[in-house]
Amino acid sequence: MVIGLGALVAASRSGGGNYSALGQGGMAALAGPNAAVQNSVFAYMRAQEEQADRAGVRFLTASGQSAKGMYVTFKRMANQGLYQARNINPYLQTHPMPGERVAALEGMAKASPYWNAKDPPELQARHDLMGAKLFGFLASPAAVARRFPPSNNSLQAQYARAISVVRFGQPQAAQARVEALIHAQPQNPYFHELKGQMLLESGHPAEAIAPLREAVALAPNPALIQIMLGQALVASHDHAHLDEAVKVLQSALTRDPESADAFTQLAMAYGQKNDLAHADLASAEAAWARDDLKTASEIAARAKTRFPIGSPGWVRADDLSNYKPPPRQPSAKW
Repeated sequence: MVIGLGALVAASRSGGGNYSALGQGGMAALAGPNAAVQNSVFAYMRAQEEQADRAGVRFLTASGQSAKGMYVTFKRMANQGLYQARNINPYLQTHPMPGERVAALEGMAKASPYWNAKDPPELQARHDLMGAKLFGFLASPAAVARRFPPSNNSLQAQYARAISVVRFGQPQAAQARVEALIHAQPQNPYFHELKGQMLLESGHPAEAIAPLREAVALAPNPALIQIMLGQALVASHDHAHLDEAVKVLQSALTRDPESADAFTQLAMAYGQKNDLAHADLASAEAAWARDDLKTASEIAARAKTRFPIGSPGWVRADDLSNYKPPPRQPSAKW
C-alpha cells in the first residue's frame, strides 16, 4: 500500500506519458492488499460457520437426538436460495455455498446412530406449545383460526386461540379460555403467565399479582415473568407490595442484568418508596441499557449527589456519570 501511494504521488508529479500507467499501478497496489484481507476474513468466517454446523450435529448426537430436522431445515433454505446462488461469487460470501453446506451436513447427520430417533413426547409437546405461543402472539386472528381451527382440540391449538382472544377478543371470552388452559395443566407456568398478562394489560394489576406469583414459582427461569410481576406490583399502587417489587425485580436483574424494562420498573418502585437516590440510579441504569448514554450520565450525576460518598450506589453512579465512550476510529479513505 505504501508503494501504491508512492506511485500515485509520482504519477501526480509526472508530466509525461507515464502518468496513466503509474496511476493505475498505484491504485492496483492499494486495492490488492484490501482485497486479500477481505478474502482472508471471508474464508475464516466460512470455516467458522462450517465448524458451527458440525458442532450442532455433534451436540445433537451427544444428547441422543436426531439431526434430521437440522438437515431438512438447511436443505429447505438451500432450495429457496438456489436461483440466487448461481450468480454469486463463492469467495465473497460469509457462509459456505448452500449446496456445499447441505452436502457436508448430510454426511455427518446420516452417520449419527440417532438419525431416525424420535423426540420424547413430552419434549415434542413443549416444542408444540412454544410454537403455538409464538404464532398466537405474532399472527392475526384470521391466521390463527386457519392454522388452529375450532375442530383442533389439541392443547397447543387451545393455547394459540386463547392468546389470540386475549389480544383481540372480549375479556370474558379470553378469561374463560385461559382458565380452561390452567384447568388442563395447573402446573404449567406459562398458562398462569398468560392470565397475569391478560389482567395486567386490561387494567387490573392487583388481580394479576396472584397468577404471576404462581408463574414465577413454577417457571424454571422466570426472569421475564418476574419483570411482569414487578410491573403488576408497582402498578397496583399498594405500598405493601413495594418491598416485594424491589426484591422480585432485583432477582430478575441477576438473570438479565441489561433489561431496561426491569430497571424502569425498579425506578418506579423506589420512587413510590420515596427512595430518590436508588430511583435515580435505576433510571440511569435503564437509560444505559437503552444505549442512551447522555441521559444515563445526566441522571447518574444527580443520583450521585443523593448517595453517601463512597457507598456502593455512589460508586455505581460515579461510573455511569463519568463514562466516556471510546472514540470511533476513522476509516481510511484514499
